[in-house]
This record gives sequence, C-alpha cells and structure tokens, in this order.
Amino acid sequence: MVRYLIAFLFIVQGAAAQTVTQDEVMGGSAKLYREQIADLRSGFRLDDDERFGARVAALARPLIEQAKREYPESAAWDWELHTTTDGDANAYAMAGGKMLVSRAYVDQLALTDAELAMLLAHEIMHAVLRHNLKEFGEALRLEPERAKQPFQEFEHDIDNDNALMRKLASFNQRQEMEADREGLMFAVRGGWRPQALAGYFRKLAKHSHYPNFERFDHPSPASRWQAARELAAQLEAGR
Repeated sequence: MVRYLIAFLFIVQGAAAQTVTQDEVMGGSAKLYREQIADLRSGFRLDDDERFGARVAALARPLIEQAKREYPESAAWDWELHTTTDGDANAYAMAGGKMLVSRAYVDQLALTDAELAMLLAHEIMHAVLRHNLKEFGEALRLEPERAKQPFQEFEHDIDNDNALMRKLASFNQRQEMEADREGLMFAVRGGWRPQALAGYFRKLAKHSHYPNFERFDHPSPASRWQAARELAAQLEAGR
C-alpha cells in the first residue's frame, strides 16, 4: 500500500489542527478521492479494464458487506470502488471506504484471487480501524505544539517532514502489521483459506528489491511474510 494514499487527509483552509473527528477525516478523504478519480477519468485511466474491474468488484463486494456487519459504523459509509491501469496507483482504501486498485500492481505480483482478496482486506482494515485518524492523534501526542499549526501545513509535514516521519515510523509500522494481521483473520472469516491469503505477502517479499529493509511507514516485506505465514499456520491448525 502507498503511504501518501492512506495518510490522514482532513483539509481545512487555515484551520488549526486542535481536535479532529472521524467525520472530518472522511470529508477530507472524499475530497482528495474525488480529485484523484477526476484526474484518472480525464486521462482515460479510470475503470479502463472492464474485465479487471469486474474481478476486483466480485472479490471486494462480499468483503465490504462483511465489514459493514463486523464494523457497524462502516455500514453508513458511502463505499466507492474504482480500478485503473495507472501503475502509480497501487491500491488503497481511504477513510470512509474510498477504494482504488491498480491492475499494474496486481499484474506485477501476479496475484491469485485469494491474494487479491488479502490485499483488499488489508486496505479495508486501514479504513475500518480508523488508522488515518489514529496517525494524526499520534502526531499530536508526539508534538503537541502542532495543535496551533494550520492543518494543511500539518498534513503536508506528516508525509514530508523527515523528523516527524521518523518519530511516526514505529507507529505507522505497527498500524501496517495490524492491518496485515486483522485483514488476514477478517478474510478467513469471509471463507478464504489462511495459507492462500498469506501468499500475497510471499509475493510482496519476492518482488521487493530490498525485502529485509524497512521504510518510514512499512515494516520490511520479509517480516510481513514471516508474520503472515506464522499466523496462517496457526489458523490452519485451528480449522
């Protein structure tokens, strides 16, 4: 998942970031999502592969319905799902259930349906677990003085201020691991086999140029693969 696509997105011109609500987060996400969708549409890259779009929708639809049951708050969201052939998009789910999946990313990893379901479940977990809102709260906890900073500057700094990004690194990595873990268990409850789902992380590590290195916002692909296969083995043993 691309970090800047799932970062906290509430935008208020000139407003101070003193407190933030989930409704505000979703409002900001919807605004940015509309802008990205409009850009893809203008370039004829939105929903431009009917077969791929149908595949993604068929896998995402039951997971979204499951999320609505397990996380009742999300039943009121205006969920939206689009696909693109744009290779820069990868995959994400913004706060409020705004989702985009790139065929280029899925093709690069040669994902099976189970592995694609794992990717979707991971992204859905970011949304339903309120990771965007929690990241903003952690940043304020670490640097309370930012409560006086205009939000647009604050939002920019979360993705561009190296000092702040270093402070948030371990928190963001824990959120990624949580989305991996909860997403895998979520998809298993949806009927997918654990080992088949874990294959996504194997391919993620296999295709990484630096499988053992962490980024500011993600654990190493190798560590994610190890955690996923261990969890999958536990779940398989309990079936």
